[in-house]
Amino acid sequence: MIPSLDLAPDYSISRLIKGGWHLAGGHGAVDPEEACRDMAAFVDAGVTTFDCADIYTGVEELIGRFRRDYPEHARRIRVHTKFVPDLDRLGVVHRAYVEEIVDRSCRRLGVERLDLVQFHWWDYATPRWVEVALELDRLRRAGRIDRIGVTNFGTPELAAMVDAGVPVFAHQLQYSLLDDRPEHGMVDWCRRHGVALLCYGTVAGGFLSDRWLGQPAPPEPLANRSLTKYRLIVEEFGGWELFQELLRALRAIADRHGCDVATVATRAVLDKPGVAAAIVGATSTRHLAAHAQVGELRLDAEDLARIAHVTARRLGPPGDVYTLERDREGPHGRIMKYTLNR
Repeated sequence: MIPSLDLAPDYSISRLIKGGWHLAGGHGAVDPEEACRDMAAFVDAGVTTFDCADIYTGVEELIGRFRRDYPEHARRIRVHTKFVPDLDRLGVVHRAYVEEIVDRSCRRLGVERLDLVQFHWWDYATPRWVEVALELDRLRRAGRIDRIGVTNFGTPELAAMVDAGVPVFAHQLQYSLLDDRPEHGMVDWCRRHGVALLCYGTVAGGFLSDRWLGQPAPPEPLANRSLTKYRLIVEEFGGWELFQELLRALRAIADRHGCDVATVATRAVLDKPGVAAAIVGATSTRHLAAHAQVGELRLDAEDLARIAHVTARRLGPPGDVYTLERDREGPHGRIMKYTLNR
């Protein structure tokens, strides 16, 4: 079983969260009935927290269908969604718009109150994120949102929000053995302010797995946007050869513990200070048995030293959380989609 964690006396999550991005259609066709059966299997395995977003096409509705079709399972889950205004709307986001998106998420999910709304803001050059976050907090105080989180905020911008009185509960961010940007200030800030870290990309879109061990770098174009995104992170980390050295180290650790590379990579992030959960992007139950091993695995000093021997030679990625991705003219920013909340 996947272990759980109490983030507050009345708020418990599973330490593995089922991600929803892969169900938005960009990774192949989705059969709704099969997807709902898979969700029930995840719940039975202890994965009782689901992640989705207002901009993940069809995913809130899919979880809403699961809640209707599997009512007993639905009573055991928490659903984390997001509030992501389109880039070209940032300057005109107002109270009624915030209410409209929150109410739409409630209708799609079939709930009266959202468990956690994770707020994202594309461009700090439009400096209204604190104002908009305060509107979300108004809805929290009105009982339409239980908790407020953020996703992909920089440290100064998150601090400004909290200083304004927004009670940020959790921060969803990219964090892996390849991408240690949260350690450039965000981890310490969140620890001091009681903000839990919910981490995506812990297996770098599948690159941190046995599938890529001993393989040559994949040619362009890659099969999907996720692979493109994390291939860029591999290059920032230090390139394909250093990445292969990390995979060999992880494979040696996996051999000691009788598991796979992805399990070791995920466990290593779960053991980082301040990390409450890892988000696994699963389109099916194919890797559910391996996910279950994450809760059982214990990395020792020898394992951590083997990992550190490689990661100490990393070249990047540089900067704060999501800084590279905010450059819309750079390679990381050019692959983003900024207008999905139509």
